[in-house]
Amino acid sequence: MPTSRLHSVILDKVMEEASHTKSFSFREEFPVRPGQFIMVWIPGVEEVPMALSQLGPVKAITAKNVGSSTEALHKFKEGDRIGVRGPYGNSFDLSQEHYLVAAGGTGIASVIAASEALAEAGKKVVTVFGAKTKEDLILLERSRKYGEVFIATDDGSVGYHGVVSDLALKLMEDRRFDGVLACGPEKMLQTLEGICRQRDVEIQVSMERFMRCGIGLCGSCSLDHYLVCRDGPIFKGEQLVGLRDFGHYRRDRAGRRVPM
Repeated sequence: MPTSRLHSVILDKVMEEASHTKSFSFREEFPVRPGQFIMVWIPGVEEVPMALSQLGPVKAITAKNVGSSTEALHKFKEGDRIGVRGPYGNSFDLSQEHYLVAAGGTGIASVIAASEALAEAGKKVVTVFGAKTKEDLILLERSRKYGEVFIATDDGSVGYHGVVSDLALKLMEDRRFDGVLACGPEKMLQTLEGICRQRDVEIQVSMERFMRCGIGLCGSCSLDHYLVCRDGPIFKGEQLVGLRDFGHYRRDRAGRRVPM
C-alpha cells in the first residue's frame, strides 16, 4: 500500500549515465511494481514525481538535468540524503509472453524495470530505444541483458536514422508482439497508440504530467477526466482514444491547460 510518510534515504551511488543524465541509488525496503512512481523530495527545492529505474533492495531513480529541480538533484553526491514517498499509481500488466518495449530519451527509466521483470519470468523482450544522438543513450547495456535492442537516433549517429515510432512500426511489420510498453515524449506515445490500434496490439503507456501531491488531491496532473497520479501513470490504449489532452495539451504549474 502507498504511504504518505516521507522516508529520508542516503544515496548509495550517483552514476553518470550521459552528459546531462544521472542515476541515484538508495536502500529502502518497500514493495513496488514495475511502472509505479515515487515522490522525491529534493531538500531545499521541492518534491517531484520520478519513476523507479531499479527495483529490489537497492532502488534507483534516473533523472535528466532539464530544470531547477533536476539541476539541484544533480548536485547531490553519494552520502547525501533525499526524501522519498510512495510508491504510487498502478503498474504494467506483464501477463503476456512477447513484448515490444519502446522508449524515447529518459523514458527508458520508466520501462526498464518492466523489461527486467519480463526477462526474469522467461518472457521475450525486444526494446526499441530512441535518442537525439548516440551521446544521449542511457541504460543501454542493462537493456541488452533482457533481450534484443534496436536503436533510433534523430541525427543518425547510431542505429536507425529517425524516430522510435517509425522503427517500432518496422519491427511490428516483421514480427508479432502480444503487447507494447512505452514511455517517452507524448507525441511519440500518441503515434504508437495509433499504430497499435491499427494492428490490434495492446499498448500500455507510462504518462508523465506535472504533479504536486501524487495522491489525487491537487488535480495538477489531469489528463481530460483522468488524474495521472491516481488513475495512472500506466494507461492502456483503449483509455486514451478520444482524449482531447493526449498528445495536445498539458497543465502548467499554475494549472492552466497549455498546448504541447
